[in-house]
Amino acid sequence: MFTIITYIIIAILLLDFFVERGLAYLNAKNVKSELPDKLKDLYNADEYAKQQDYFKANQKFGIISSTFSLVLILLMFVIGGFAFVNNFAASVTQYPILVSLIFFGILFFLNDIVSTPFEIYDHFVIEQRFGFNKLTPKIFVGDKLKGWALTVLIGGGLLALIEQIYFWAGDMFWLLAWILVGVFSIFITMFYSNLIVPLFNKQTKLEDGELRTEIEKFAAKAGFTLNNIFVIDGSKRSTKANAYFSGLGAKKRIVLFDTLIQDLTTEEIVAVLAHEVGHYKKKHTLYSLFLTLANSLIMLYLLGLFLNSDALAQAFGVDKACFHLNVLAFGLLYTPVSMLLGIGLNVFMRHNEYQADAYAAQYGLGEPLISGLKKLSVKSLSNLQPHPSYVFFYYSHPTLLQRMEAIRNEKK
Repeated sequence: MFTIITYIIIAILLLDFFVERGLAYLNAKNVKSELPDKLKDLYNADEYAKQQDYFKANQKFGIISSTFSLVLILLMFVIGGFAFVNNFAASVTQYPILVSLIFFGILFFLNDIVSTPFEIYDHFVIEQRFGFNKLTPKIFVGDKLKGWALTVLIGGGLLALIEQIYFWAGDMFWLLAWILVGVFSIFITMFYSNLIVPLFNKQTKLEDGELRTEIEKFAAKAGFTLNNIFVIDGSKRSTKANAYFSGLGAKKRIVLFDTLIQDLTTEEIVAVLAHEVGHYKKKHTLYSLFLTLANSLIMLYLLGLFLNSDALAQAFGVDKACFHLNVLAFGLLYTPVSMLLGIGLNVFMRHNEYQADAYAAQYGLGEPLISGLKKLSVKSLSNLQPHPSYVFFYYSHPTLLQRMEAIRNEKK
């Protein structure tokens, strides 16, 4: 039998779905048959037609996959699926932490199994058709198994520790759980490239040559100590290119995809790297970590207020409060807050991107950066005309045109 909380959760799920679909519709309607004059040199007629086809294919796929996900979770409410999984987990063991692990484990694997056909279609049909996919069935299965193992070990371990803190700490649960989450977040920020990335990709130090020499010249000019420049074999999965900065302090490193090195000139790569150095110089990684920790603190404090609420468990058809059901109900009820915080974080991140671009431009690398960004956009068949509302809600980076204009204004 549905409760008021059940109806509120369902209303939130429907609202989230229709907001997402409405923004996607606006985004699709905003695409024009011709590019703005400032972007016309990026695609010829055939290439732009290909980009349009790629965009439409992803739009249709997004409609199907998101609708399927919504129907699936609503069906779980209608047939009492969450209560069934809870009762099954409770029948296996009487230990509350093990019950939670079994409950979330079943939901995770069921969701992953159901979503796997969509992943396969995305990689081996859409991405394959447009020339992006380099993933083999063997790598796909390997990634899937490694992802499962990490989820069980890390996700399960964190969940067990957090629930144990809940039983030990009582009213101080939220603070001690936040400390645990904070320590883990800092650890992952520092050691992600050392511990997690090697499980999926090979990283090698950038070898001596023209590119390394030019990068070191820039680093010296910028007063940036850079010993860790790595190349990652992104080409084993996709032709798309990227670069990123990770770590803190002595553990900081810049990682260049091998596809980036193949597609861009030395000067363009240095410009992209200067952009990444700009993120470090402006302390964007540190600020993002602080914001993440602040969000976690608020969320865990609010969670602590509702963990003993029978009403949350009753939303799933179970009489008494239990940790895993209350966590799940709270997570669904928290969706609107997460959406608003996500919008704020995206605004902050777009601001950071402008700052990092400006940093590169200060070293005379504005035009090479623009040139590199253009190549990356063309290579990935990016949508160059997203709707402003869609950008506001979902984009962590400004659009290509916005970045071009900002860089050139910086030069002036």
